[in-house]
Amino acid sequence: MHLLKPLALSLSLALSSIVVSPLALSQTSATEERADYTQFTHVFKSNILNEERTVVVQLPKSYKAEPDKAYPVIYRLDGAGNLPLITSVLERLQNDNAAPEAIIVAIENTERLRDLYPTANEEPQGPVGLGGGGKKFLDFFEKELIPLIDEKYRTHDYKIIGGASAAGVFALYAMTEKPTLFQAHLAYSPAVWWNYGAAVTRTKEFLKKNKTLDTYLYMNIGEEAGVMRERYDDLQQFIQNNKPFKLSYVSDALDGVSHNLTSAAGAFNAYHNLFMAKQMPLKKLTYDMTSIDAYYKKLSEQWGEKVAPPDNAVRQLGYQLIGMRNYDKAIQVFAHNTKLHPNSVDAWWGLSYGYEQKEDNKKAFEFLEKAVKLADKSYPYYDMLMDAQTRLKAAANL
Repeated sequence: MHLLKPLALSLSLALSSIVVSPLALSQTSATEERADYTQFTHVFKSNILNEERTVVVQLPKSYKAEPDKAYPVIYRLDGAGNLPLITSVLERLQNDNAAPEAIIVAIENTERLRDLYPTANEEPQGPVGLGGGGKKFLDFFEKELIPLIDEKYRTHDYKIIGGASAAGVFALYAMTEKPTLFQAHLAYSPAVWWNYGAAVTRTKEFLKKNKTLDTYLYMNIGEEAGVMRERYDDLQQFIQNNKPFKLSYVSDALDGVSHNLTSAAGAFNAYHNLFMAKQMPLKKLTYDMTSIDAYYKKLSEQWGEKVAPPDNAVRQLGYQLIGMRNYDKAIQVFAHNTKLHPNSVDAWWGLSYGYEQKEDNKKAFEFLEKAVKLADKSYPYYDMLMDAQTRLKAAANL
């Protein structure tokens, strides 16, 4: 587990206007323009829960400008008070091309403990008799809320559910009861002590039966003690030691962080480890260069948009390998990049550079000539390219 100090994040969002308009299924919709984001508040009657429910939907900055684009959806339990934190974390990641834009749906509470705990508590240390509505609440997500959001907004089929404490237990429950409903589950300091550790027992039984689980799970814990820490540690160690195939699992132990601050302290790590960055990490590169294509195919599926392997990102892999003096593998990467970007001056220059670093100046000059043929004087590094041509020609004794 990672040992972390809390990360302070803030976002200032200014309210500018509110309008009310009717929405299908007897809903009301209030629109708020906040900085570059638009938020809709929907109030509607749930037939499954037999009560009125409120959700706040925040749309990405590009939503209006890109009408053909679909977005992943983050379902955040415990209401809109969590929107500034999530927005701030995502913005930092997006600025580094490390996360897509996303629609965020914040679900306001009515009877929190009833909805979020799948079992009623029978243990005297907690509120006896409360809880037990988790199954019905999960049905509400599957049959009412998610279809509503999918119908009203341009959603991509990549859904994330997250919450803290009791809401963290519900995120775990969603993973075990309907493993494919969400593609990622974020459980900040999940209150797994509840009802004699019922969530621990259920999750362990589920994992024993499922040796393949294609999802992402993030869990953390703060400075908890007693039964809460014992039961959490039991679950964390079990998952770590019995991790199903394809499960991407990240856990953090947050030093000096109280229970109520675990979502704030853990949000960056949760989303940073979840989303694939446009700059492919070197550790994802295998001996097979098609691993580059596979990485960006999976990234496209997660982000909801076609992302071909970028010329610069692939070259960066090659440059990192050059720095490690792994010239042969770097040359493989650069050569693969010329297949991906055959009309790129930079791609061919990168391949030339790989051979130059290997001290094969004839090959370096051969591939630099391909770059020169593609370049004209509008190329921003034209003079440097010509200097390289002169230098390599002399070094190759040509």
